[in-house]
Amino acid sequence: MFRHSTTLVTLIAGAALQFPGIIAQAGPVNINTADAETLSRELKGIGMKRAEAIVEYRKKFGPFKSPDELALVKGIGPSAIQKNREFVRIDAKTAAAATKPAAKPVAETQRAAPAKR
Repeated sequence: MFRHSTTLVTLIAGAALQFPGIIAQAGPVNINTADAETLSRELKGIGMKRAEAIVEYRKKFGPFKSPDELALVKGIGPSAIQKNREFVRIDAKTAAAATKPAAKPVAETQRAAPAKR
């Protein structure tokens, strides 16, 4: 009986090595809210340096509106985007806020009309 369980374990281990995606599969990650550690852990081919570059780009220029905008980050090319397209998520609210124009400040020349005497 021991021999059969050993064979089963060997088969499972062999399958895991043959098909690594079955055991360790990346989950969806929101590139507008995830920290660098999460980005590097969940996205294929994105190490800590590139993940930090994504976060810095997002801080400087605002949220991403599509996964294709990752190409604007130094060190991330079309192949990295294509590998991760199914895992990248964009928060609709965050992306929508990025497309809305900012409220215009009231000009200093606009003053209240002088009171009538």
